[in-house]
Amino acid sequence: MTSVLIVDDQPMQRFGFRMLLESQDDLTVAGEAGDGAEAVRLAAHLHPDVVLMDIRMPGLDGIEATRRIVASGDRTRVLILTTFDLDEYAYDGLRAGASGFLVKDALPEELLATGDAVVAPSLTRRLLDAYVQHLPATHAPQRPDPRIAALTDREREILTVIAQGWTNSEIAARLHLAESTVKTHVSRILAKTGARDRVQAVIVAYDAKLVEPA
Repeated sequence: MTSVLIVDDQPMQRFGFRMLLESQDDLTVAGEAGDGAEAVRLAAHLHPDVVLMDIRMPGLDGIEATRRIVASGDRTRVLILTTFDLDEYAYDGLRAGASGFLVKDALPEELLATGDAVVAPSLTRRLLDAYVQHLPATHAPQRPDPRIAALTDREREILTVIAQGWTNSEIAARLHLAESTVKTHVSRILAKTGARDRVQAVIVAYDAKLVEPA
């Protein structure tokens, strides 16, 4: 069972999500929150697998709530709820540590997957390409990014193509590696860079200038 915490300041929106989620055998609603502060408190208390996080809420917004939940170090993954698949709020949510985002008319079975299964790396890259101009000029690193300093040449190569949207099977085929070897490399990349998941690894690659906006 995948437990889900629903966060939205609109009671009817929460009710709709609950109805959809409870119709699925593999999903259970752990609780509901009407604002970001309550979301942080309930996430710490309930330890849900997934938080469905609305962004625009009174008081503590979804971006800051996401940042605090991720900073707690818990296993909970946050999925940002957006009206459109590419918007500035989704971008801010990913940079705050969210594992992905869903449009509000997503099918309930899409909630069964978290992390890179929810947001394909190619879509993450498209999102970052669209909003990279919002980064301040000081964002450009003046020295090598310490998060990738420990990567081997092969790991750096694989991180680069992950950020370009390649799947594990594509990496294996194009780099002539066993898929199990690719998975091992990806696990090591996540551990060395401190990325929680593949989506956050794409952001690391952008930060380190391994890839540039298309």
